[in-house]
Amino acid sequence: MSLSMKPLADRVIIAPAAAEEKTKSGIIIPDTAKEKPQRGEVVAVGEGKVADSGTTIQPQVKVGDQVLYGKYAGTEITIDGEDYLIMRESDIFAVI
Repeated sequence: MSLSMKPLADRVIIAPAAAEEKTKSGIIIPDTAKEKPQRGEVVAVGEGKVADSGTTIQPQVKVGDQVLYGKYAGTEITIDGEDYLIMRESDIFAVI
């Protein structure tokens, strides 16, 4: 997936995973009760954070990584009709 947008510094753009449609036991979850997903795929990565010494610290995530992030992390944006999150790399908890 290629975006026409490139994040700056230590920011990443994530395509969130779809919300769960039903529980493991088969109960269908209505739209009003669905929780915001906390995992997604990295689709764009910035150049990295600039340290106080002036050197650039390379990001630890790369395009294509599946990641876990905080429930309220990032800012929701829409690009070409698709929803994405843009957040700092430090808001990402883990690479799956």
